[in-house]
Amino acid sequence: MDYAALRDRMVRDQVEARGVQHPDVLRIMRAVPRHRFVDPALAHSAYGDAALPIGFGQTISQPYMVGLMTSLLEVNARSRVLEIGTGSGYQAAVLSRLVHAVFTVERVEPLAQRAQSLLRELGYENVLFRVGDGTVGWRRFAPYDAIIVTAGAPDPPPSLFEQIREGGRLVVPAGPREEQRLLVLERGTDGSMRERATVPCTFVPLIGREGWSAPDAEGSTRV
Repeated sequence: MDYAALRDRMVRDQVEARGVQHPDVLRIMRAVPRHRFVDPALAHSAYGDAALPIGFGQTISQPYMVGLMTSLLEVNARSRVLEIGTGSGYQAAVLSRLVHAVFTVERVEPLAQRAQSLLRELGYENVLFRVGDGTVGWRRFAPYDAIIVTAGAPDPPPSLFEQIREGGRLVVPAGPREEQRLLVLERGTDGSMRERATVPCTFVPLIGREGWSAPDAEGSTRV
């Protein structure tokens, strides 16, 4: 299978055609081997226009959403970014080629371990991992230039906004479980918040102290 051709088509038809124009984001998405971040049985679908299951009730996000959220962060090679929801590791891989360092938090330990192993194997060295409640962030390395949340929150978690530097951005899907709106929150020099709503979207729920409560039956979670 010609994965390079599939990546090029994915970026052209699904990402660029829908308005994502950031040249570095497009270039990086053409290079990162998305098929390595899904189950081998789903490799043929990795470049399709859809999210895919990765186990434990989680998904790898639709390529368009990865491109859009990454571009909305407005980061560069000097930026330090916090990612909430490591999942497969694909979003972290894209970010790692764009910024100085990625700090990623995942509540499901087996997913975090799998993503860390794969990213190391593929040579993405500037990603630091933590297992825990992502809704409260990772204060040890704050403040961040940007924070990206790859799960749907009822409201933007206050702890995450507090960990953005002045002039930084938080990109987070927020709203009801069934459908969210992708929000961009900017922190002013006086600590004020400016919020902008973009596209409707549907993500798996953000579980944690400042997110949704975990269902009783979800025994594999770690909060």
